Amino acid sequence: MPAVNMPTPAQTVGPTPSGNPSNGQFVHMNPFSGPKNSPFDARTITSWVNQTPVYANDPNNLSTGQLVTGIAFGANHIFPATLIPVQIIKDAGFNDNYTPGSTFPSNDTEATDSRFVAIGGGRTTLVNGTGANGNGTPAGTLYPSTNMYNVQPLLGFGQGGARDAGAGPAFTGFPTKTVTAAGAVANGAAIEAGFVNRSGVAMVATQSAFGSSTTASLAVA
Repeated sequence: MPAVNMPTPAQTVGPTPSGNPSNGQFVHMNPFSGPKNSPFDARTITSWVNQTPVYANDPNNLSTGQLVTGIAFGANHIFPATLIPVQIIKDAGFNDNYTPGSTFPSNDTEATDSRFVAIGGGRTTLVNGTGANGNGTPAGTLYPSTNMYNVQPLLGFGQGGARDAGAGPAFTGFPTKTVTAAGAVANGAAIEAGFVNRSGVAMVATQSAFGSSTTASLAVA
C-alpha cells in the first residue's frame, strides 16, 4: 500500500491509501513504494519473461515498508539559529544542500544511481552469457547482472505537503533538502526558493531544516 502517516485528529476517517494525504506530521517515505502506484506499491506478477517476473499494480496485494526513518531526519527537525548555519548543520552530521537519498552525505554532489536508497542500486537483471572469452558464463546461459535504478531521493509528505506528485498512473513525490532561512518563515512558507517549511512551527533567521521541495522527483526508471 502507499505510505500513510499519523493523521491529525480531524482526519479520523482518513486519509486512506487511495487518497493523497497531506495532513499529519511530516514523514519520509521510500520512492519505490511510498507514492500511490509507485513501482513496488501493491504489485502482483502477471507474466514471466526470461525467468524474470513482469509486475502490475494490484490494490488487493498490499506491500509494506513504504515509510523510512533515520536519526534526526525529517522536516520537523530544525537546526538552531547561529551566525554560521553551515557549521551547525555539519555538527549535526549533515551537510548544507544535502538531499537525503540522492546526494553524497559528505557534500551536495548528486549520485548517478539509486545506491543511497537501495542496496546495490536496487535491481539486477538476467542477461545472456557470452562464453569464456566474454564474461566467462557459458553462451546462452542466463546470469544476474547489476542494473541500478536511476538516482532517487527520499520523499516526504505531511504538514500540508502532498504525498503524490505528477500525473498518474505511476506517481512520484517530493524530496527534501537542508536549507537555511534568511528571515522569519511561517509553516508552509518557503525557507529558500523551491523548498517549503513543513516543520509545523515558524522558523527564524539562520535556522535550518529539511525543506520540502515543490518540484516533483523523477520517475523511477
